[in-house]
Amino acid sequence: MVNCCGLVSEKNQPVPLKSISVELQVRDHVASVSSCLQYVNEEERPLEAVFVFPLPADAAVCHFSARIGEQEIVAEVQDKQSARDQYDDAVSSGQQAFLLEESEESSDVFKLSVGCLSPGQKASITIVYIIELSVQADDALRFCLPAVLNPRYTPAVSAAGVPEVSSASVIPYTLSLSVEVRSSDRISKLESSCPLDPLEFLDAQHTHAKVNLSSGHRFDKDVELFLYYENSHHPSAVVEAGASVAESGSLMGDPALMISLYPEFPADVMSSLASQGEFIFVVDRSGSMGCKMHHGNDAQMRIESARDTLLLLLKSLPMGCYFNIYGFGSRFESFFPQSVVYSEDTMEEALKRVKSMRADMGGTEILQPLKHIYSQPCYPDHPRQLFIFTDGEVWNTKEVLDLVKSHVYSHRCFSFGIGEGASTALITGMAREGSGHAQFITGTDRMQPKVMQSLRFALQPAVDNISVDWSVPEGVTVDMLSPSINTLFQGQRALIYAQIKGQSSGQTEGSVTLKYRLKDQPVTNQLQFTLKPAEDTGLTIHRLAARSVIRSLELQERAGGADMENIRRRIVELSVQAGVSSAHTAFIGVNKDSKQTVKGPLLQRRVPVARMMGAFGGPGMNKCVGMAPRMMRRSPMPCDIQSNSMGIECDSVSDDCYEAEAEPQKDPLLQLISLQKAAGCWELNASLAAVFGKTEDQVTNQKAVQVDGSVWATVLALIWLYAFKSDQQVEWQFVAMKSASWIRSQKPNGLSQCVCDGNALLGCQVTEDMLGI
Repeated sequence: MVNCCGLVSEKNQPVPLKSISVELQVRDHVASVSSCLQYVNEEERPLEAVFVFPLPADAAVCHFSARIGEQEIVAEVQDKQSARDQYDDAVSSGQQAFLLEESEESSDVFKLSVGCLSPGQKASITIVYIIELSVQADDALRFCLPAVLNPRYTPAVSAAGVPEVSSASVIPYTLSLSVEVRSSDRISKLESSCPLDPLEFLDAQHTHAKVNLSSGHRFDKDVELFLYYENSHHPSAVVEAGASVAESGSLMGDPALMISLYPEFPADVMSSLASQGEFIFVVDRSGSMGCKMHHGNDAQMRIESARDTLLLLLKSLPMGCYFNIYGFGSRFESFFPQSVVYSEDTMEEALKRVKSMRADMGGTEILQPLKHIYSQPCYPDHPRQLFIFTDGEVWNTKEVLDLVKSHVYSHRCFSFGIGEGASTALITGMAREGSGHAQFITGTDRMQPKVMQSLRFALQPAVDNISVDWSVPEGVTVDMLSPSINTLFQGQRALIYAQIKGQSSGQTEGSVTLKYRLKDQPVTNQLQFTLKPAEDTGLTIHRLAARSVIRSLELQERAGGADMENIRRRIVELSVQAGVSSAHTAFIGVNKDSKQTVKGPLLQRRVPVARMMGAFGGPGMNKCVGMAPRMMRRSPMPCDIQSNSMGIECDSVSDDCYEAEAEPQKDPLLQLISLQKAAGCWELNASLAAVFGKTEDQVTNQKAVQVDGSVWATVLALIWLYAFKSDQQVEWQFVAMKSASWIRSQKPNGLSQCVCDGNALLGCQVTEDMLGI
């Protein structure tokens, strides 16, 4: 039975939240999100209510307050154990208490214990968090309020782990959303997946604007906002004044500076691709990969889409590179003992195994396959590129991220979250720690174009040799707070935080010089910034800077060493000083003014959250809607996969997951690509002719006598791709580049006539220049 998500009665009936209101304040590339939830205890007895909500991996919770009746409690950050003790003491003595803390296993999960509520009593919870805004492929900044929560998975070896919450999408909350944007760049536009009121500019320069979500929204789908600036690739430096009440010389008392670096990759750089590398594809084969990609009638199963994607990837790799494929669940396996040279034979062997891949390997445990991969030596002059596909959560996110980060100088990690259950912390964290790129495939998104985009990132030149040099007047120093940046890929943006210390008697400005290298070409940018910022700009940049330092310290702590206690002390001090959460602190608030002592037996209930704590760059977080929580053992349903040899039960599956796959319709594009040879050519045969809707004789008879059969077949395939599949070019771009390169290497005679004959046969008008031959 699926656990009800929400404030529930003794009969497991949900008590829905009454309303959610969200205020979003954007400052250049970062945002502050304030959410207020209101609910009521409709039971006849007092209860201790608990709800769990996910946050994006890099969010910093900075405010937590609660109002019960006329009493308001504003919580403060304390050492976690001290906060827990206070909470327990308050609840046991009948006082209302509120506790907010990070999950031990995943930084994107927070547990809110709202303490003791009397029958009929209303409560209002306000949570504020701040976050960096991620950049989309079209240079937009994305904000999302997903409407679902994700169930958590805990491997059999750990009975503790992350709390579970099932889908909240059926609970009819009401939602109001207001947005205010302030920027150093002109605001171009703000778009949304939901109806908005007209955008209102508040200044003549179009750097200050506000907008509201149109009334009537019922939180029945994701609310997405896309913010566009006019000069998105121009680096910027924004200074924020410190808090007047904070000690001078402290992080919160001094001005904080944020630099945005979002390099532009010119067309000539984008067109140049590497021909070497080791490509390792790691595919989730847990039970939930048997679920559909979405709820439409034409939806593929996730594992089927993964197989099609692997076909594209294998056909797109350059000759002479190395590759391997891993499948993982509660156990893992690899196609080859170690990565092998890419050739016709190894490609065909891998494709045979891809066709037999099923969602039959139990749960979602990724740490062991990663350890195995990293134990394999790298090949000289073949940089390792790791592609990870998963639709779920793991209980040991921090351990996984530490492992990826410890190998950052030997590989890049590209991660793909499939469906609404993929962990924001896991997917974005692996890409961040592995200097790669993260993608999420949700709703009706196709997996193939997003994966091929990341393959292009892996093959393209990257920005490296990044340096930051400061020029400030005497008496002023600048301390870097962000870890050093090694590499930036096309589409990635870095935010660099720094603390400005000291005072200057005369000058009021400083400058910073950003230097980097792109395809062996040096690039230099110099930015001016004020040393006397306005006092009313808030503390968003300060708190995100503190969060950056805290995360770096937490990584040091998990790495182990002799100075553990001192690191933990620094984390707690900075967390308390900045008012942001950490793994060692929690927000605690106790209503000591309550006149009434709560009497009667105490019930514990889960409080629903419709994932209002969305993020820039993270999707909704549910696996298959209606799935049973995976920490609960249950008898296998007809569509369940049985326990594997390790005795670990697989993911539970919903009605969208099937025991057997129906025979899929053959996509002509995939059919054509499947016929291509590793070198890039096609052979002239009946299967290829069928893709064109012709017989083998029809195709053969149109070939000029002096033209080789493979050259003719390859020219036809290219013409067909450019003429009939131009809208999917991102998926076959590398296939076409290999083909064009192969044709050029053959130096065929009569190529122009060959293209003309091919156009005549297929009824097209594609030029040689378009084909790249």
